Amino acid sequence: MNKGRLRLSRRAFLAASAATVVAAPLGLAAATDSARRTGTIPGSGEQLPAIGMGSWITFDVGDDTGQREQRVRVLRAFFDAGGGMIDSSPMYGSSEEVIGFCLRRIADTSSLFSATKVWTPAKWHGVKQIEDSQAFWGFKKFDLLQVHNLVAWAPHLETLRELKAQGQLRYIGLTTSHGRRHAELAKLMAKQPIDFVQFTYNILDREAEQRLLPLAVERGLAVIANRPFQRGGLFNRVNNRPLPDWAGQFDCANWAQFFLKFIVSHPAVTCAIPATSRFDHMLENMDAGLGRLPDSKMRQRMIRYIESL
Repeated sequence: MNKGRLRLSRRAFLAASAATVVAAPLGLAAATDSARRTGTIPGSGEQLPAIGMGSWITFDVGDDTGQREQRVRVLRAFFDAGGGMIDSSPMYGSSEEVIGFCLRRIADTSSLFSATKVWTPAKWHGVKQIEDSQAFWGFKKFDLLQVHNLVAWAPHLETLRELKAQGQLRYIGLTTSHGRRHAELAKLMAKQPIDFVQFTYNILDREAEQRLLPLAVERGLAVIANRPFQRGGLFNRVNNRPLPDWAGQFDCANWAQFFLKFIVSHPAVTCAIPATSRFDHMLENMDAGLGRLPDSKMRQRMIRYIESL
């Protein structure tokens, strides 16, 4: 499955020391081509489109036929724009089942990078969740399985390692969306043989810059940034203001791109996963993968501007 993944070069990623991750984000001149930006999975060198898709809340629509068909349109736009990672979880209600419904109605999903999670206190139930996820998505092999919010991480990592050793799984990851778990996640990143980490990172939630992002580079881990819009809070903060004129210097056309370009311009970030249920918003999100990105000086200007609102 997924034999047609994009293999574009992402010059944004700097395989540097932990110190340079924070100090030397991407320069403007490094992103002038028209190709969609990709991030590197350090453990394999595989390239992954830098703008992915989350599914929390937005794809939890149950059996509502109209809502499901709308999600098909949204997901088709994602693939038409070269989308790769779709991230979900058993925690997200009917989202996995709805994703599978959509995938079966889209002709070309060859660029898909399938990512879901295990979320349960019991190891045996984690195995059952994975089997259910396979049935919902219609896959026997996921690209990435993650332990959701570090719940029972030790037994679940045993299961995931077994699947990977058997060739039934490509990558293993750990996730958190709560800052209070950053210290625990850092300890696991330093010791556990994993490929991916997922945590919150956006223009206002930048705690990850202090330890997690440098550690990801040090350990050769791919990074998925969740909650890129602060659950919509960033849009509330700008309150329909027009973009500042200088946003054009990094090819930014709307606020979604402003927030996403900030995230993926950090050289340790592999992929950001905004969630949406709207076709027009999907198009805006995906175009954040085009054009120039802010350099370190511009990133600081962006932070100051948003913090001033």
